Amino acid sequence: MAAAAAAPCRHLSLVLVVALAVSVRGVWCSKSFTIANNCEYTVWPGILSGAGSPELGSTGFELAPGQSQTLPAPAGWSGRLWGRTLCATGKFACATGDCAGSSGGPGCDGNNAAPPATLAEFTLDGSGGMDFYDVSLVDGYNLPVLVAPQGAAAGGNCAPTGCLADLNDACPADLRVTSSGDAVACKSACEAFGSAQYCCDGAYGSPSTCRPSAYSEFFKNACPRAYSYAYDDATSTFTCAGADTTYAITFCPSTESVKSGAPGDPPLVNGTMAYTAGDQQQLGAATAAARPPSRLLVLVGGVAVFLALAGGRLITP
Repeated sequence: MAAAAAAPCRHLSLVLVVALAVSVRGVWCSKSFTIANNCEYTVWPGILSGAGSPELGSTGFELAPGQSQTLPAPAGWSGRLWGRTLCATGKFACATGDCAGSSGGPGCDGNNAAPPATLAEFTLDGSGGMDFYDVSLVDGYNLPVLVAPQGAAAGGNCAPTGCLADLNDACPADLRVTSSGDAVACKSACEAFGSAQYCCDGAYGSPSTCRPSAYSEFFKNACPRAYSYAYDDATSTFTCAGADTTYAITFCPSTESVKSGAPGDPPLVNGTMAYTAGDQQQLGAATAAARPPSRLLVLVGGVAVFLALAGGRLITP
């Protein structure tokens, strides 16, 4: 996707008089995050700044359906954002993405998301002045998320990324998280089983030894641009050149207005997926049928491959 031309960064000149006049010149760009809730239910965004990174204006808040909030991004900010669902506001706690903030309110106060949670991760003004961003399912999945850069300067692989599919009902039974009988999140294999093979540690702690599994492929087939396991960098990290960039982060995004990325990028939505449950079938759809599917069908080179079979346990041919 060709990035829109960005307004030039503004130059600041600050004159300090401390015995002598000292001139300090710098360059700054106005970047921000606009977080929107397109879901039919309330979402509580959570925010965690990286170690040594300046803070955003909030660490967590409530977004009712249709609401959005914009947060200015300090220069060099790094961290992650995610959505929390099914939150109780008395003694504040959430069924998914909970962060157990110390204030007892919606703020995460420096705490991370409890997995499983769909993560949007950023490093602004990184190597070469580029912004780096991704959407990660390495810690599992709880709701659809889209990250779309707006107003970035030309340069980098500056394209929308995310996971637009609703995977909770399609989640294999041994990864599925339920609340009151409903599927509300999908664990990673690392979280579910804790083995080095799935967690990419120990003897599996390198790209050559930690390879995609049938479980990570479940996520990757549904969301081709999202991280599905720890070393899924090649198709999952995106970059934008510095400038006055707004990163629009949308929960439960619509697929109708999403533009494609650069030539060679994987599709944002896998249009060859079909979720099947009894006589229900959806082809070319990014979301599962309302009825929980028993199988996930992916068409690979025209060949139907069932990834989730036999009571929801994930198996491969």
